[in-house]
Amino acid sequence: MIRYTCPHSVVADTLAHLRAAGRWNKECVVLWLAPRASSSDAPPICAAYLPLQEARADRFRIPPEGMSTLMAHLRAHKLRLAAQVHSHPYEAFHSIADDDWAVVRREGGLSVVVPDFASHTTPENFVSDAKFYHLTASDRWLELEIISAAFEIVDDNRA
Repeated sequence: MIRYTCPHSVVADTLAHLRAAGRWNKECVVLWLAPRASSSDAPPICAAYLPLQEARADRFRIPPEGMSTLMAHLRAHKLRLAAQVHSHPYEAFHSIADDDWAVVRREGGLSVVVPDFASHTTPENFVSDAKFYHLTASDRWLELEIISAAFEIVDDNRA
């Protein structure tokens, strides 16, 4: 299993974006980026990226223009897409729409769903509040039961 580390500040930035969209009763997706050049399957997450997106209360979508901008950003900064984090209006689960519109398509990729438009989620309770899923070799999203085996929030000094 791939194990990701993410700085506290990246989680905080992510939650701020999710809450801002939630105030308008919209889902939101934030992409977590990591260095491309790494010997590890899961280099440390280093940035939260808010892509151009279309959203409403029950789904989000990154249009072609948003994907083009993302790809240009990844190339220019020698980064890769490590994970996606998005909000739901109520409970956290990976819906059929989430499966269909997932941006992360690499085996072992991480998809995190945060409930209640992140209104009660903090970096301190992020792991217990959100639901974590990983993409299998058969292109299915499976919920991670033991989050600590796949994800850890680290101090910004350790990132």
